[in-house]
Amino acid sequence: MGLLLVVACGAAALWSTRGGESGPLAGRPRVTDTRAGLSYGVPDGWKHDPAKDRDLIDAFSSQITRIPGTDHGTDHGTDHGAAATTGATVLAGRAGRPVSRADLRRTTEAAARSNAEFFFPDRPATLEDSHTTTVDGRPAHTAVLRVTGDTGGRLEMTLLTAPGGRTTFLLGVVTGEPDPALVADLHDVLASTTVD
Repeated sequence: MGLLLVVACGAAALWSTRGGESGPLAGRPRVTDTRAGLSYGVPDGWKHDPAKDRDLIDAFSSQITRIPGTDHGTDHGTDHGAAATTGATVLAGRAGRPVSRADLRRTTEAAARSNAEFFFPDRPATLEDSHTTTVDGRPAHTAVLRVTGDTGGRLEMTLLTAPGGRTTFLLGVVTGEPDPALVADLHDVLASTTVD
């Protein structure tokens, strides 16, 4: 799982805007992840707990989660280890090695599949979308997987190249039947992301 688990991220539309001062999460609290070299907004109804970031596996350096019992119809709180529970989380991190622009698509799709095996063990995952995009003006690629079986799920990974040749990612995971409003939240987080 090694490198492929380390290389992960989330969203399924074209996000080429700089999200710090404008966009859907303007004025919302932000997570500054110095290890990943990213900053991203926290949607309404989500939370960031810096103490929990220290407990993440090494592949990830920060996370936000949907607060249980807030809107969107069902209980959407989860953490990175609770894939069997309905919920949503966004995780960020730095890839174990640089990925060239030419390899972004292949590496993103492989990493998305590896992360699907981690978060949704023994459940089939189908590639729904794979496209080139930008994050804060940096080259990026997004892969979206639909997970079937039991209650379903969705995994959206965006891998991007950052200054200095490093590679970083955002990974959005929705467990249970994906609520369109939760998926929109994942997209808003990516749209708000800036590369530090």
